[in-house]
Amino acid sequence: MTCFSSTDESAHYGFSVCMLLDQYRDQLHWAEEGVDELGTGDATAIADVVRGLPGLRVRSYDISASSVEQARVNIADRGVADRYTVELGDFFDQADSAGGQQASTVISNPPYIPAPDRDILMPELWGGVHGNDLVLQLLKAGYTNVISAVASYSDPLATVRTAEELGYRVVNFLAMGLDFGPYSNEPKVREHIRRLCADGHGWAGEDGYMVAVALFTRDPDLPGDRADQLVKSLQL
Repeated sequence: MTCFSSTDESAHYGFSVCMLLDQYRDQLHWAEEGVDELGTGDATAIADVVRGLPGLRVRSYDISASSVEQARVNIADRGVADRYTVELGDFFDQADSAGGQQASTVISNPPYIPAPDRDILMPELWGGVHGNDLVLQLLKAGYTNVISAVASYSDPLATVRTAEELGYRVVNFLAMGLDFGPYSNEPKVREHIRRLCADGHGWAGEDGYMVAVALFTRDPDLPGDRADQLVKSLQL
């Protein structure tokens, strides 16, 4: 099992999380509560966020021992090990634990590669048949605020509508175009993406797709609902 790394995607994810946390710092209460994270990866993007936002504490979970090992090195190198901790284990087991203390905000760049099965170049990136299994599971985990990446080819409309059914609104988001990388360019995956888009379960261009990092909330004191704008921004 190896760490996934994509310079453009990681930079977009880290910048977006930083912007959203900073803009809504008072409403998200992260200075008092910290935030939880689903999936650490190599931790570089969020370690830079923690370094740039004094007072931010992140408690992260990853099921990959090699990712956790590398993440802890990168976190220590950035001098934020006292505010960014990584645990080896299933995030959802921790979220469901009666004794687990849950923050009100969770952040994640969840695996979102859609494919018929896990038999792809990097199985850790499989997000289910439609690519949105993990983000949907995260939305059902009980957090008040969810900051998550949403990919244009991973049935974003179903993700947004499910979020609405669960009582979430899209407060704000940042979207960016990305080129197909080696994992989404795998022929099996590209053909599956083509079929999903043809069936109305996503959008992608010939050479790329869109990813947005969105803030979903169930907090009535956080104003705004940009759900329709989010969906439109992901339509290539």
